[in-house]
Amino acid sequence: MRISQLFRLTRFCSVLSLLALVSLTNCAVAADSEDAKSDDIEVVSYYFGNYHLDKRNEERLGKGWSEWELVKNAKPRFEGHQQPKVPLWGYTDEANPRDMEQKIDAASKYGVDVFLFDWYYYDDGPFLERTIDDGFLHAENRDKIKFALMWANHDWVEIFPKHKDVPSALIYPGKVTPETFDKICDLVIEKYFKQPNYWKINGAPYFSIYELTKFAENFGSFEATKAAIERFREKTKAAGFPDLHLNAVYWGRPNIPGEATLTDPVKMIEGLGFDSVTSYVWIHHVPLNELKTDFNWVRDEYFKHWDNARKSFSIPYIPNVSVGWDSSPRTYQDDPFGNWGYPFTNTISNNTPENFKTALQMTKDRILNDPDAPRILNINCWNEWTEGSYLEPDKVNGYGYLEAIRDVMKKK
Repeated sequence: MRISQLFRLTRFCSVLSLLALVSLTNCAVAADSEDAKSDDIEVVSYYFGNYHLDKRNEERLGKGWSEWELVKNAKPRFEGHQQPKVPLWGYTDEANPRDMEQKIDAASKYGVDVFLFDWYYYDDGPFLERTIDDGFLHAENRDKIKFALMWANHDWVEIFPKHKDVPSALIYPGKVTPETFDKICDLVIEKYFKQPNYWKINGAPYFSIYELTKFAENFGSFEATKAAIERFREKTKAAGFPDLHLNAVYWGRPNIPGEATLTDPVKMIEGLGFDSVTSYVWIHHVPLNELKTDFNWVRDEYFKHWDNARKSFSIPYIPNVSVGWDSSPRTYQDDPFGNWGYPFTNTISNNTPENFKTALQMTKDRILNDPDAPRILNINCWNEWTEGSYLEPDKVNGYGYLEAIRDVMKKK
């Protein structure tokens, strides 16, 4: 079957066997990570690691560059626009174990159980890996929190910053060779899965894939893609784990240039054998129709998507709570600003810690009221400063977003 046929895949299993599989899968994920209580929801926060010095970035953007430069240089672009964002902890170096220890302490204190790192690996090797390899894995308090990887296999394009009328140049293609994927599997199993605090669901290491269309392009056909996933599972089992928990991120609205939607996400994701499905950020499912789109409206629209996902997928759906959205720091600050395409996009407004707390409580209630729902939620994001979606404290809201997690989740 060629890649063009991928999205017209028909299911080969019978309805009866599918229902049995659904029941077993939902029960397994709802049981959550090791020994979790039925009312104890595991809080997972995405973590974007571009706030340290990386040799690739410095070669392209200048010595000493990190994404903090965009945070520092941001300006208000419209009336009532709150920029720049100023971090309460200063412009930390996440590749420094001492700075990472501060983040781990705060996360564990306020109820974040897992850092889900955006992890990059291209045909020519890893990118932004120092966040984990130098920072997190060398932090003395690393055992206070679990971690896992989301392979951010999207195209890396030039948006640091982006000019309004200049196309985004492709820097690192997200598509990799099958040989590179096999190398990735070996690397993550040996280097990360075997870490004692790697996040597992029923003993199976959790690994998420961000860009499914790009992932399928790696192999050229549905059968080859599925075979690659099966090899990954077998390698994981051979390393001593009971299985691999493979998670798919999907969306209905592309964001970064080069992203693509799935024609039939249910058939593709379930046909390839993923164990669960999730979202990265609310705006992947909800249009921002106004320059300042109200947070509570976006929340309610996202809940509609969540309802649809629960009905559509036979595998568990892990819900997302987003802190906000404002990608204007990634735009050239002297260009006019409007809704012309990422990062020139409308924003989410009224995303106060109080409204975030309400969204968390509503999400918790929806999870607990569904006996089949995984006792897991994820948050965008620990530190998407240049997309306006971060839990880390700033000089306006302090620890407000972290306090919301503590108050709602009531972690001991």
